Amino acid sequence: MSTSARGYGPDHDTGLSLGLHHVMLAIPRGAEDLMRPFYLEVLGMAEIVKPPVLAARGGLWVRGDGLEIHLGVEDDFRPARKAHPGIRVGDLDVLARRFEEHGVAVRWDPEAFPGHRRFYADDPAGNRLEFLQPDPAIPSW
Repeated sequence: MSTSARGYGPDHDTGLSLGLHHVMLAIPRGAEDLMRPFYLEVLGMAEIVKPPVLAARGGLWVRGDGLEIHLGVEDDFRPARKAHPGIRVGDLDVLARRFEEHGVAVRWDPEAFPGHRRFYADDPAGNRLEFLQPDPAIPSW
């Protein structure tokens, strides 16, 4: 059995060409301006203009380096504290320093994720985000 590039377990071809288009995170109504500095300046993503029919709902779409995140308005908002996207980065230490320079708390995870280093940070709405980087020094399964 071969190991996936993800660092653990085998890859599996479904024959359906499945792939992730975007990740949706909830934000409180009216929080778009609170979110922009984090996603656009700290992470360096670009804002995507939403189609008019969807723009009327509020929210914010951002994209960078093949990652697309949709921040959707939820009236009964509660931040995602457990559920989270796992975002691969090229240099975890550079991102951690950037977060710290912008006052974003970084929580390193000392428990090795197979084949990766990682940390967690929260966006301004309190949603948990995981950032990870492959590391051959950390054993895979």
